[in-house]
Formats: sequence, structure tokens, C-alpha cells
Amino acid sequence: MTTTPYGMPEQAATGHGELSEVLRAEVARLLVADAQEREDVGAPARSATERRSLGERLLGEALERHTARLLALGRPALDAEAERRVVRAAHGSLFGLGGLQELLEDASVENIDANGCDAVFVRYADGRKERVGPIASSDGELVELIRTIAARGGSEERRFDRAVPRLNVQLPDGSRMFAVMAVSGRVSLSIRRHRYPRATLPELRRLGVFDAEPESLLRALVLARKNIIVAGGTNVGKTTLLRALASEIPSIERLVTIEDTFELGLHLDGLHPDVVPMQAREANIEGEGAIDQAELVRWGLRMAPDRVIVGEIRGAEVVPMCNAMSQGNDGSLSTIHASSSRGVFTKLAAYAVQAPERLSLEATNLLVASAVHFVIHLARDTAGRRVLSSVREIVDADGGQLVSNEVYRPGPDRRAVAAVPLRATTVEDLVAVGFRVPDMVGGWSR
Repeated sequence: MTTTPYGMPEQAATGHGELSEVLRAEVARLLVADAQEREDVGAPARSATERRSLGERLLGEALERHTARLLALGRPALDAEAERRVVRAAHGSLFGLGGLQELLEDASVENIDANGCDAVFVRYADGRKERVGPIASSDGELVELIRTIAARGGSEERRFDRAVPRLNVQLPDGSRMFAVMAVSGRVSLSIRRHRYPRATLPELRRLGVFDAEPESLLRALVLARKNIIVAGGTNVGKTTLLRALASEIPSIERLVTIEDTFELGLHLDGLHPDVVPMQAREANIEGEGAIDQAELVRWGLRMAPDRVIVGEIRGAEVVPMCNAMSQGNDGSLSTIHASSSRGVFTKLAAYAVQAPERLSLEATNLLVASAVHFVIHLARDTAGRRVLSSVREIVDADGGQLVSNEVYRPGPDRRAVAAVPLRATTVEDLVAVGFRVPDMVGGWSR
């Protein structure tokens, strides 16, 4: 009986999953040997690109050797499709994200949810949801895959074990993965894809998120340095719209971005050379060293930003964020989860009362009214497509109420339709940056 380089019987290597693992192990051994040889002779280490290229060549040669062994034993060689699957799996384990790699390479995949290694569900861009094949051979292997991803993600390794049973990390393609173990029946993960990492307002208009007139308004709001909060439910495109709004910010401006996990990528978009991206940090194994978004907002204000962009308001950072907006950092942006544009005010008040400052409702409303100029709400229309649903201009605070005008309100299909006109002072600010007030229902005039 012949064996593979790692002692596995040749017969056992004929299964596609086992064969891909055999090829992966063989190529990994050869890559380690190559690195050791270069170190022994004083040659510089290969770059990631060179190492990947070498690995791909070695993988092809290993597959050829396997095919030759099969033929020598009188067995049929793998067909082209089987070879493609085997090589793809081995390549994904070596250089990618294992069983997740093929899903992440599919541009039509939007979300990936796994409840264990074999209960995997995918939502596609067209709204379909389907169950797909396993992403690992066991839950234990899935845990190891998640730990590998954690080691590669960001500038520091993040733990994932019974002591720290959750992980929130950015994947190499910019997607965000959240995983849990021990507290759930099986290890589970959710991956949110960002299909438009360099979104622009014209691109979103072409995708049907809004029409030309709302696009013109959104652009003018950014250029006129209005403070904006983008709201909506889960997975309606808040981060994508935030990127699109940021694409209108003049490239000369200095931006500080603050996120729980890097997602915006404004420092990588090629449009903004002066960006300081900051990411919250979890506590170490001793329970020390945690830095939350609220603290990062305070730090960011000391870095002379023209605008502060908070990826998502989800807690105590609401107070320093509003302070930043009201103290000269006009044009700042953020997102928040809310079911309606008016519901944003309730969420802000709830976060503010839980913050260390313990602001009352009246104090929160005064702060928000002085800081936030517009709330933009995204939703899904009756056909399930992501759309702009509401644009609300904040006017003032009156005790326990925030006074606002809904400039665009949800229509019968939940898409935004023109409603109350902008305030005259706001129109003047927007016209000054080139906005042309359209003829609309609800009192808009040229």
C-alpha cells in the first residue's frame, strides 16, 4: 500500500475532501522547507505575493503527482470539475478562508450565516436565501478556521475560546464576521458582505436606492457640511450609504474614522489621503486595555479633524459624538440602528441616559438639536429592495420633544417621496454649494 507524504494511505486520498487536505499538507510542508532554505542561505523572505505564486505552482505539481499515482494504480483520474474543486479547497485552506473562500468569492453572495459547520445559509443580492454545503468537516474544524481568521484579521490577534466566546473581526475582503461559541448550541457565525466598498452616490442611484433629486440633496448636504446620521434596520445598506456620502467630501479634508471593527475603509478608497482610522479594542486576557468608541471619539477630537465619522452609534459614544458635531466639526457622519427616521431620536436618548454623563431626555434633545442637522433613513421597499425612505431635518428641541421636518417621507412602496420643504436658511446653505432646489410637491420652489 502506498502512502502520501504524511503517511495517509493512497486509497484514503481519493475522496475529494481528504485529497484536498493531503495536497494542502504537502504544499504547506514544501513552503516551510522553502522558507527555511532561504533563511539558511541568507536570502530575503518571499513576499506574500511570491509565496502565493509559489504555492499555486506547487499545488499544481502535487495534483499532477497524485494523478500519476492514480493512473499507475489503474484508477481513473479526476475529471476537470473534480480537480477544480479539490484545488480550490486546498488553495482556500492555504491562502484563503477554507470552506468560506468560495462563498466569499461569489459576488452575488450578500450574507453568510452558519449554525455549526453544516447548517449554512446564504442570502443573495437578489433576495434569495438558500442552504448550501458545509464550510468545515466538523464544528471543531470550524472553530479552528475562525481562530485562523482572527489571527489574520487586523493588527492584533483576537481570542476565540470558552473564556472569550465571541469574535468580531474584519475579513480580508472587508466583510465583517461575528462568531460565537460555548454560549450557543453549536459554534455559529454571521458574515456581512460589503459588495460596494467604494460606493458613490451616482452608483447608488443607478442601483435604484434613490432618484436624481434626492441624490442632489444628499450631495449638497455633505458639501454644505451638515451633520448627518444614517439610520435603518439590519442589512439595509447604512455603511454603504455612509461610504457614498463620504465620497463627496473634498479630498483635502482631514478625516478621523472611529469604528468597533474596521468596515468603512476610507483610508483605502484612494479618495481621501488624510485619514486616521481608529478601531475599538477589547480587553486583554487580564481584563485590561479595553478602549471603547466613546474614548476614541475624545481622542479623535485631539487630532485636528475636519470631520469625525463614527461607523455606528451604539452606546456611550453618542455624547462625545454630538459634542464633536456641535463644537466645530461640522459635516460629521454616523449610522445608527432604528426602524424609522423619528425613531432615531428615541435611540439617541436611550444611549445618552445610559452613558456616564446620564443625560436627561431634555438635555439629550438640546444636545441633539444643536449637533445633528439631518437624519437619513433606509428601508426595503415592497419588493424587498434597499431604498432611501425618509430624510428628516432637525429644527429645534422643545422639552421632551425634538422638532423636525420630514423633507422626504415613505411613499406607498416605502420609497422616499417629497414632503415638507426645507427651511429657508438651509436652502441658502445648500444653494451656496451649488444645490438647485427642484420643483416638488409639498411647497418646494425654485
